[in-house]
Amino acid sequence: MSQSQQSETKIWDSLIGIKDYIIKSLDDMATEIQEPGMERFNQDGWVNRVWENDYIRRAHIDVVDARESKKLWMMHCCIFPKLSSDAPIFGFDVIAGERKMTGAFLDFSPTVNHQHDMIKGLKTITDALEWKRERELPDWGKAIFSGGMLAAGNVQDAAEIQQVTSIAKTMFSQYTTSLSVFTQSDMWKKINDEGAVKSAQNRYAHYQKQNPHTPRVMKSLGLNEEDVDIFVKDILFPEIV
Repeated sequence: MSQSQQSETKIWDSLIGIKDYIIKSLDDMATEIQEPGMERFNQDGWVNRVWENDYIRRAHIDVVDARESKKLWMMHCCIFPKLSSDAPIFGFDVIAGERKMTGAFLDFSPTVNHQHDMIKGLKTITDALEWKRERELPDWGKAIFSGGMLAAGNVQDAAEIQQVTSIAKTMFSQYTTSLSVFTQSDMWKKINDEGAVKSAQNRYAHYQKQNPHTPRVMKSLGLNEEDVDIFVKDILFPEIV
């Protein structure tokens, strides 16, 4: 195997390892649910699964494996806490080619508490990354993401790749194990407004759907254009009615 093939395999293997870790963790801690209409978006090379528990309103993982056809692999994971929580929203998105992660994004996005301890904790970690390449966020991103968001592109150094995957695993674990603490917490009792949390979560979903890169990337991976349009509009970030 050539050095380039080894690099390619290592990147994809690392990300598939994170995917497997997230799925196993959610299987262990939550109940998988079958959302109406989701079966359309489980196809060859495209996987979508959703879970919920006493602290998670909706945990969704979306994986597109186009390694053979497009030499690309993509994963999206988003977790919304219950409306009785002031915890942020967990989001991790990554797309990787043969020799690099073309994009890696991780955030604890605020709902009703912009000074949440989890958000501060993430910022402490990302501020310490000397290699992190700052990106100017578009307006839709500025509206919802935290100041500690990890947004990196062209990640190809082995140490940097390892850091991204390690941070993703660590922050997913910290997030899911901490949610119980922040459901009906003392801070929540001061807010005590599920309507405000609902509005904040819907606001996040609304602005995420303004991201033009999401449908563009998914279509470039070979997915049916009509399927992608419906998926982004109705399934990827559903708003609470």
